Amino acid sequence: MFFTYAGVFFIGIVVGFLGGLFGKGGSAVATPMLSLIGIPGFIAVAAPLPATIPGTLIASAEYWKSNLLDREIVLWSILIGVPATIIGSFLTEYTGALPLLIITGLLVLGFGISFLLFPKEKSFNPKEDKSLNANHGFYWYSRLILIALFIGLISGLLANSGGFLLAPSYARILNMPIKKAFACSLAVSAFLALPGTIVHAYLDHIDWVVTVILALGSVPFSMLGAKVAIRSKSSFLEKVYGLILTFLGVFFLIKLMVN
Repeated sequence: MFFTYAGVFFIGIVVGFLGGLFGKGGSAVATPMLSLIGIPGFIAVAAPLPATIPGTLIASAEYWKSNLLDREIVLWSILIGVPATIIGSFLTEYTGALPLLIITGLLVLGFGISFLLFPKEKSFNPKEDKSLNANHGFYWYSRLILIALFIGLISGLLANSGGFLLAPSYARILNMPIKKAFACSLAVSAFLALPGTIVHAYLDHIDWVVTVILALGSVPFSMLGAKVAIRSKSSFLEKVYGLILTFLGVFFLIKLMVN
Protein backbone atom coordinates (compact mmCIF):
# COMPACT_ATOMS: atom_id res chain seq x y z
CA MET A 1 0.00 0.00 0.00
CA PHE A 2 2.91 2.36 0.73
CA PHE A 3 4.22 2.05 -2.83
CA THR A 4 0.73 2.64 -4.23
CA TYR A 5 0.35 5.85 -2.23
CA ALA A 6 3.89 6.89 -3.20
CA GLY A 7 2.85 6.40 -6.82
CA VAL A 8 -0.25 8.54 -6.25
CA PHE A 9 1.92 11.31 -4.77
CA PHE A 10 4.31 11.17 -7.75
CA ILE A 11 1.36 11.32 -10.16
CA GLY A 12 0.16 14.39 -8.26
CA ILE A 13 3.54 16.06 -8.82
CA VAL A 14 3.53 15.32 -12.56
CA VAL A 15 -0.11 16.29 -13.09
CA GLY A 16 0.22 19.43 -10.97
CA PHE A 17 3.31 20.71 -12.76
CA LEU A 18 1.94 20.02 -16.25
CA GLY A 19 -1.41 21.49 -15.26
CA GLY A 20 0.11 24.74 -14.04
CA LEU A 21 2.43 24.88 -17.04
CA PHE A 22 -0.21 24.25 -19.71
CA GLY A 23 -3.44 25.50 -18.16
CA LYS A 24 -5.31 22.29 -17.43
CA GLY A 25 -6.77 20.75 -14.31
CA GLY A 26 -5.13 17.40 -14.97
CA SER A 27 -7.98 15.01 -14.18
CA ALA A 28 -8.01 13.58 -17.73
CA VAL A 29 -4.28 12.75 -17.44
CA ALA A 30 -4.40 11.58 -13.82
CA THR A 31 -7.11 8.96 -14.41
CA PRO A 32 -5.15 6.65 -16.76
CA MET A 33 -1.99 7.08 -14.65
CA LEU A 34 -3.86 6.08 -11.48
CA SER A 35 -5.30 3.07 -13.30
CA LEU A 36 -1.79 1.96 -14.26
CA ILE A 37 -0.74 1.71 -10.59
CA GLY A 38 -3.80 -0.31 -9.65
CA ILE A 39 -6.33 2.27 -8.45
CA PRO A 40 -9.86 0.92 -9.18
CA GLY A 41 -11.80 2.43 -12.10
CA PHE A 42 -14.40 4.62 -10.41
CA ILE A 43 -11.85 5.91 -7.89
CA ALA A 44 -9.32 6.65 -10.66
CA VAL A 45 -11.98 8.72 -12.43
CA ALA A 46 -13.40 10.50 -9.38
CA ALA A 47 -10.42 11.12 -7.07
CA PRO A 48 -8.57 13.59 -9.37
CA LEU A 49 -11.57 15.94 -9.65
CA PRO A 50 -11.49 17.39 -6.10
CA ALA A 51 -7.70 16.99 -5.95
CA THR A 52 -7.14 19.33 -8.90
CA ILE A 53 -9.38 22.17 -7.66
CA PRO A 54 -6.96 23.79 -5.14
CA GLY A 55 -3.99 23.42 -7.51
CA THR A 56 -5.78 25.03 -10.44
CA LEU A 57 -6.92 27.95 -8.28
CA ILE A 58 -3.42 28.53 -6.90
CA ALA A 59 -1.86 28.31 -10.36
CA SER A 60 -4.45 30.68 -11.84
CA ALA A 61 -3.67 33.13 -9.01
CA GLU A 62 -0.04 33.16 -10.20
CA TYR A 63 -1.20 34.07 -13.71
CA TRP A 64 -3.55 36.71 -12.26
CA LYS A 65 -0.65 38.38 -10.42
CA SER A 66 1.08 38.68 -13.79
CA ASN A 67 -2.00 40.37 -15.30
CA LEU A 68 -2.73 37.40 -17.58
CA LEU A 69 -6.22 36.46 -16.37
CA ASP A 70 -9.11 37.76 -18.49
CA ARG A 71 -11.94 38.00 -15.98
CA GLU A 72 -14.62 38.51 -18.63
CA ILE A 73 -13.76 35.23 -20.35
CA VAL A 74 -13.59 33.40 -17.02
CA LEU A 75 -16.96 34.77 -15.88
CA TRP A 76 -18.81 33.94 -19.10
CA SER A 77 -17.21 30.50 -19.27
CA ILE A 78 -18.28 29.69 -15.70
CA LEU A 79 -21.82 31.04 -16.14
CA ILE A 80 -22.36 28.93 -19.27
CA GLY A 81 -20.01 26.04 -18.58
CA VAL A 82 -21.10 25.00 -15.08
CA PRO A 83 -24.80 24.48 -15.98
CA ALA A 84 -23.68 22.66 -19.16
CA THR A 85 -21.46 20.41 -17.03
CA ILE A 86 -24.41 19.56 -14.78
CA ILE A 87 -26.56 18.75 -17.83
CA GLY A 88 -23.72 16.63 -19.24
CA SER A 89 -23.48 14.68 -15.99
CA PHE A 90 -27.17 13.75 -16.24
CA LEU A 91 -26.87 12.88 -19.95
CA THR A 92 -24.22 10.21 -19.28
CA GLU A 93 -27.03 7.76 -18.56
CA TYR A 94 -28.37 8.13 -22.11
CA THR A 95 -25.26 8.88 -24.18
CA GLY A 96 -22.59 6.42 -25.27
CA ALA A 97 -19.08 7.44 -24.26
CA LEU A 98 -17.23 6.09 -27.32
CA PRO A 99 -18.33 8.73 -29.89
CA LEU A 100 -17.49 11.50 -27.41
CA LEU A 101 -14.07 10.02 -26.71
CA ILE A 102 -13.33 9.78 -30.44
CA ILE A 103 -14.41 13.39 -31.02
CA THR A 104 -12.32 14.54 -28.04
CA GLY A 105 -9.25 12.66 -29.28
CA LEU A 106 -9.60 14.15 -32.77
CA LEU A 107 -10.02 17.66 -31.36
CA VAL A 108 -6.93 17.35 -29.15
CA LEU A 109 -4.91 15.99 -32.09
CA GLY A 110 -6.19 18.73 -34.41
CA PHE A 111 -5.34 21.49 -31.95
CA GLY A 112 -1.87 20.00 -31.41
CA ILE A 113 -1.09 19.89 -35.12
CA SER A 114 -2.38 23.45 -35.58
CA PHE A 115 -0.01 24.76 -32.88
CA LEU A 116 2.90 23.00 -34.59
CA LEU A 117 2.12 23.92 -38.20
CA PHE A 118 0.58 27.36 -37.73
CA PRO A 119 2.27 29.02 -34.74
CA LYS A 120 1.17 32.58 -34.08
CA GLU A 121 3.08 33.45 -30.92
CA LYS A 122 6.15 35.64 -31.05
CA SER A 123 7.29 37.59 -28.00
CA PHE A 124 4.35 38.50 -25.78
CA ASN A 125 4.51 41.31 -23.27
CA PRO A 126 1.37 41.48 -21.08
CA LYS A 127 1.92 45.20 -20.49
CA GLU A 128 1.61 45.85 -24.23
CA ASP A 129 -1.42 43.61 -24.74
CA LYS A 130 -4.73 45.47 -24.85
CA SER A 131 -7.11 42.55 -25.25
CA LEU A 132 -8.12 42.75 -21.57
CA ASN A 133 -9.87 46.02 -22.32
CA ALA A 134 -11.00 45.18 -25.85
CA ASN A 135 -14.62 45.85 -26.87
CA HIS A 136 -15.74 42.47 -28.13
CA GLY A 137 -18.51 42.10 -30.67
CA PHE A 138 -21.42 39.70 -31.07
CA TYR A 139 -19.37 37.18 -33.09
CA TRP A 140 -16.71 36.98 -30.37
CA TYR A 141 -19.28 36.43 -27.61
CA SER A 142 -21.03 33.79 -29.73
CA ARG A 143 -17.79 31.85 -30.05
CA LEU A 144 -17.09 32.14 -26.32
CA ILE A 145 -20.58 30.90 -25.40
CA LEU A 146 -20.31 27.96 -27.81
CA ILE A 147 -16.90 27.01 -26.38
CA ALA A 148 -18.21 27.11 -22.80
CA LEU A 149 -21.37 25.20 -23.71
CA PHE A 150 -19.62 22.46 -25.68
CA ILE A 151 -16.73 21.93 -23.28
CA GLY A 152 -19.06 22.10 -20.29
CA LEU A 153 -21.14 19.28 -21.78
CA ILE A 154 -18.00 17.26 -22.59
CA SER A 155 -16.71 17.86 -19.06
CA GLY A 156 -19.92 16.54 -17.54
CA LEU A 157 -20.18 13.57 -19.89
CA LEU A 158 -16.55 12.47 -19.44
CA ALA A 159 -16.23 13.41 -15.74
CA ASN A 160 -13.23 15.76 -16.04
CA SER A 161 -12.56 19.46 -15.66
CA GLY A 162 -12.29 20.19 -19.40
CA GLY A 163 -8.97 22.04 -19.26
CA PHE A 164 -7.39 19.91 -22.00
CA LEU A 165 -9.89 21.45 -24.47
CA LEU A 166 -10.42 24.88 -22.90
CA ALA A 167 -6.90 26.27 -23.32
CA PRO A 168 -6.49 25.34 -27.02
CA SER A 169 -10.04 26.54 -27.76
CA TYR A 170 -9.33 29.92 -26.18
CA ALA A 171 -6.04 30.20 -28.05
CA ARG A 172 -7.27 29.10 -31.46
CA ILE A 173 -10.95 30.04 -31.61
CA LEU A 174 -10.79 33.29 -29.59
CA ASN A 175 -7.23 34.12 -30.76
CA MET A 176 -6.00 34.66 -27.21
CA PRO A 177 -2.26 34.80 -26.40
CA ILE A 178 -1.19 31.36 -25.21
CA LYS A 179 -0.41 32.41 -21.63
CA LYS A 180 -3.78 34.10 -21.21
CA ALA A 181 -5.44 30.98 -22.60
CA PHE A 182 -3.65 28.88 -19.97
CA ALA A 183 -4.60 31.32 -17.19
CA CYS A 184 -8.30 31.40 -18.08
CA SER A 185 -8.43 27.64 -18.61
CA LEU A 186 -7.08 26.99 -15.11
CA ALA A 187 -9.58 29.29 -13.41
CA VAL A 188 -12.55 27.86 -15.33
CA SER A 189 -11.41 24.24 -14.87
CA ALA A 190 -11.64 24.59 -11.09
CA PHE A 191 -15.32 25.50 -11.34
CA LEU A 192 -16.14 22.90 -14.01
CA ALA A 193 -14.74 20.22 -11.68
CA LEU A 194 -17.22 21.10 -8.92
CA PRO A 195 -20.40 19.44 -10.31
CA GLY A 196 -18.57 16.18 -11.02
CA THR A 197 -17.01 16.25 -7.57
CA ILE A 198 -20.41 16.66 -5.90
CA VAL A 199 -22.00 13.86 -7.96
CA HIS A 200 -19.14 11.41 -7.36
CA ALA A 201 -19.02 12.26 -3.65
CA TYR A 202 -22.76 11.59 -3.40
CA LEU A 203 -22.27 8.24 -5.18
CA ASP A 204 -19.36 7.45 -2.81
CA HIS A 205 -16.88 7.04 -5.68
CA ILE A 206 -14.18 9.23 -4.09
CA ASP A 207 -11.40 7.69 -2.01
CA TRP A 208 -10.47 10.76 0.02
CA VAL A 209 -7.11 9.30 1.06
CA VAL A 210 -6.12 9.05 -2.62
CA THR A 211 -7.54 12.52 -3.25
CA VAL A 212 -5.58 14.14 -0.40
CA ILE A 213 -2.29 12.43 -1.36
CA LEU A 214 -2.81 13.46 -4.99
CA ALA A 215 -3.49 17.06 -3.90
CA LEU A 216 -0.40 17.16 -1.66
CA GLY A 217 1.74 16.41 -4.71
CA SER A 218 -0.15 18.55 -7.21
CA VAL A 219 -0.79 21.81 -5.35
CA PRO A 220 2.81 23.08 -4.86
CA PHE A 221 3.88 21.87 -8.30
CA SER A 222 0.87 23.53 -9.96
CA MET A 223 2.20 26.82 -8.66
CA LEU A 224 5.71 25.94 -9.87
CA GLY A 225 4.39 25.02 -13.32
CA ALA A 226 2.57 28.35 -13.57
CA LYS A 227 5.72 30.27 -12.55
CA VAL A 228 7.75 28.45 -15.22
CA ALA A 229 5.13 29.19 -17.89
CA ILE A 230 4.96 32.88 -16.99
CA ARG A 231 8.74 33.20 -17.30
CA SER A 232 8.98 31.20 -20.54
CA LYS A 233 8.79 32.59 -24.07
CA SER A 234 5.31 32.30 -25.55
CA SER A 235 6.66 30.91 -28.82
CA PHE A 236 8.49 28.13 -26.96
CA LEU A 237 5.40 27.29 -24.89
CA GLU A 238 3.28 27.09 -28.03
CA LYS A 239 5.62 24.58 -29.69
CA VAL A 240 5.91 22.37 -26.61
CA TYR A 241 2.16 22.55 -26.05
CA GLY A 242 1.56 21.53 -29.66
CA LEU A 243 3.85 18.52 -29.26
CA ILE A 244 2.13 17.41 -26.05
CA LEU A 245 -1.38 17.79 -27.49
CA THR A 246 -0.39 15.88 -30.63
CA PHE A 247 1.11 13.07 -28.56
CA LEU A 248 -1.93 12.92 -26.27
CA GLY A 249 -4.33 12.92 -29.22
CA VAL A 250 -2.49 10.07 -30.99
CA PHE A 251 -2.15 8.10 -27.75
CA PHE A 252 -5.82 8.64 -26.93
CA LEU A 253 -7.03 7.45 -30.35
CA ILE A 254 -4.69 4.43 -30.43
CA LYS A 255 -5.88 3.41 -26.97
CA LEU A 256 -9.50 3.62 -28.14
CA MET A 257 -8.76 1.46 -31.19
CA VAL A 258 -6.93 -1.14 -29.08
CA ASN A 259 -9.77 -1.31 -26.57
